[in-house]
Amino acid sequence: MTLELLNPPAETTLRLSMKPEGSSGGAVDGAWWPRSADPTTEFPPLLAVLGAAGQVRRVTYHLDSWERADRKLEAGDITVRMEGFHSIQPDTVTLVNSDYTRIRLLVVPPGTPGGVARAVLRSAATSNATVEDILSSNGATPRTNPEHAPRRTRGTIDEDRWEGDGGHF
Repeated sequence: MTLELLNPPAETTLRLSMKPEGSSGGAVDGAWWPRSADPTTEFPPLLAVLGAAGQVRRVTYHLDSWERADRKLEAGDITVRMEGFHSIQPDTVTLVNSDYTRIRLLVVPPGTPGGVARAVLRSAATSNATVEDILSSNGATPRTNPEHAPRRTRGTIDEDRWEGDGGHF
């Protein structure tokens, strides 16, 4: 399913593709193709669609994939915590709802050619492949070499809670 805002100018159309409701499995729940790496410009329209009921409370993203952002972002009537980490996969963002459910999206790099980006959007909505495989099989270059990607091993419950709350080690 591809979501678009109703009658927006072409440059503000949200380029988002999600797996059908109730589908399970896979590395991501869908894909998003932002126009820039500016979180203050790109995240509000995404949150307007995916956080329509005001459920999204937190967004996690890779620090090197996005420009600098404030720790809080006003999106409509809600305030969303913006949390950047070096330890998460560069080609993804995760939206965390108030009930702690997560929506993990593959992020198509903003400069990706249109045909390639649309292929990635379609593939992410139907595939159970890894982020790297979805990108590379559609002609996009992953920002991380999967063989050298940071792999976090499970820590203690306290470490997991710290990481989940946005702490850094």
